[in-house]
Amino acid sequence: MTSIIKADSGAVSGITGITQTADNTGTLELQATSGIVTAQNVTGALAIPSGTTAQRPSSPVNGMQRWNSTTNVYEVYVNGSWVTLASGYQASYLLVAGGGGGGSDTSGNSGGGGGGGVLSGSATLSAGTTYSFTVGAGGGTNSNGSNSTGFSLTATGGGAGANYAGTGSNGGSGGGSGRDAGTGKGGSGTSGQGFAGGSASGTSASSAGGGGGAGMVGYNGATDGGSFPNPTGNSSKGGNGVSSSITGTATYYGGGGGGGWQGGSSQTQYAAGGLGGGGTGNGNGSSPNGTSGTVNTGGGGGSGNSGGSGVIIISVPTSLYTGTTTGSPTVTTSGSNTILTFTASGSYTA
Repeated sequence: MTSIIKADSGAVSGITGITQTADNTGTLELQATSGIVTAQNVTGALAIPSGTTAQRPSSPVNGMQRWNSTTNVYEVYVNGSWVTLASGYQASYLLVAGGGGGGSDTSGNSGGGGGGGVLSGSATLSAGTTYSFTVGAGGGTNSNGSNSTGFSLTATGGGAGANYAGTGSNGGSGGGSGRDAGTGKGGSGTSGQGFAGGSASGTSASSAGGGGGAGMVGYNGATDGGSFPNPTGNSSKGGNGVSSSITGTATYYGGGGGGGWQGGSSQTQYAAGGLGGGGTGNGNGSSPNGTSGTVNTGGGGGSGNSGGSGVIIISVPTSLYTGTTTGSPTVTTSGSNTILTFTASGSYTA
C-alpha cells in the first residue's frame, strides 16, 4: 500500500470530494476517478524529483521521471533502464588547423607558411551525444598543415611557402611565394578562414612573400635587389591571425610565417611572423635559421621552418558540463563556462 490522496467523484464509493488513506510506507500517491491529474492553471513550474545517480530509486518502475544531478539530464525509467530524454544546450567553439610549413630553402629565398584556417561560432549539443575532434598537425617545410575537424566542420590546413622561384600553396591561409618568383604569387586562403600569402615583386628581389594569416594577407617581398641587410617596413612579414577570447583571455591564432630575406653577411634581422604564432623568416646572414610556427596556435612556419600545430577549444555551461571526455583536454573555467582545450584528437560527450 501507499498513502493516497484521491479526488473522488462518488460514482463508485458514494463519497465525493477529497479522500485520503494513510499508511507507513512513506510513499504518496495521487488519484483521480476521472483519470486526470492537472496543474494546467498554474503559471509557474512543476519541480520534479532531483538527485544523483546513486540516489535513483532502488525498485524503479516504468514511467518514473527525475532530474539526474550527476549528469545534468532529465531521465525516465523505461523497460529496465534509465533513459535520457533528448535535450540540448549551446557550446561555443574555436577550430584552428595546423599551420603550413615555410619553403625549404634555408638561405632567405623561400616564402613563409600560411596560418591554419580558423573557424569559430556556436553549436547545439544534444545530451548523451559524443562529439569527436581531430586536431591538425603543422606542416613540415614545403608541406601544408593538416585540417582540424569537429561539429561537421573542417578548418583547412595552412598553405606551404614556396621555394626560390615558386608560387605559394593554397590553404586555410595561403603560403608566400619564393623571392625570385617573377609572376609567381602567394597561395590563396579559404573563404571565411584565412587570407592569401604575399608575393615577390619580380626577379632578383630582396625577399620572399610572407604567409597569409587568418586575419589579413601576408606582406609582399621587397624589390631592391638585396642592397640593404635588414628588413624595413612590413616587407615579407606574415599576416596577422585573429583574436579569440573563448578561453577568457584574448589570444591570437593562425598567424602567417615570415618570408625569407636576402640581406647578405651583415644581416642581423629577419621578417617577423604574424600575430598568432607565425614563425620568423630566415636569411643568409650570420644567424639565418628563422623559427617554426608556435605549437597549438596554427601559426605558419617562417621560411625554412615547420608550421605550428592546431588546436580545438570548446566552451560549455559549467552547470551542464558532463566531464566525459577522451584525448585528455585541458579543462579550465571562465565565468560560468567550462573550457575544454584539445591539443590532440579527442571527444566530448554532452
